Amino acid sequence: MSELTLNLPITGMSCANCAANITRNVSKLDGVTDANVNFAAETALVSFDPDKIGLNDIIHKIHGLGFKVPISRKELPVTGMSCANCAANIERTLNKKVEGVVSATVNFASERLLVEYIPSIVSFDIILAQIRKVGFDLIVADEGQDEEDVEEIARHAEIKDQTQKFIVGVVFALPLFLISMSRDFALIGSWSHAPWVNWFFFFLATPVQFYTGIDYYVGAYKI
Repeated sequence: MSELTLNLPITGMSCANCAANITRNVSKLDGVTDANVNFAAETALVSFDPDKIGLNDIIHKIHGLGFKVPISRKELPVTGMSCANCAANIERTLNKKVEGVVSATVNFASERLLVEYIPSIVSFDIILAQIRKVGFDLIVADEGQDEEDVEEIARHAEIKDQTQKFIVGVVFALPLFLISMSRDFALIGSWSHAPWVNWFFFFLATPVQFYTGIDYYVGAYKI
């Protein structure tokens, strides 16, 4: 990954020496190529190699010096995940591709995202758009809505969708399995070897593959 340059907001500085202190110590970090703190603007312009050092490490250093980088923190439910790789995909997308994200962790078991970001660099709408771009979504309550009610509605819709796909899978896969196995073990007549039977199998398998299994194909493509 190429070098990143971010303008970090800093609070807690009381004099030019504070800015010089931050500049000096951040510049010493392995992976930081340049650091310049503007006391008047209360910002730090930092260039660094994200393959060698993370934004979280730089912020941790600034906090350790007694200053603060304002960070927003959100924890929200995630929909659309089908495996642990989905959670890893979201984490990788936010941590590696979205400038201004300090850290992002996804708990697949609880289906929740915890993201910390610098709002002056990246907005939550951009984070949400990136998550949707890789095939997932967040349950976000609109103004005046109760977050728990919104999550319950979204989870109910997701369960309904998965149930429908399961039913379609059973309806089409069960006769395919029974007929094909019966033919293989010579339990049914010679008609089962007619060419049209294979086309019938294709007809049964298609919705199982491309409706019931679509989430897995999309997830595999997005990883």
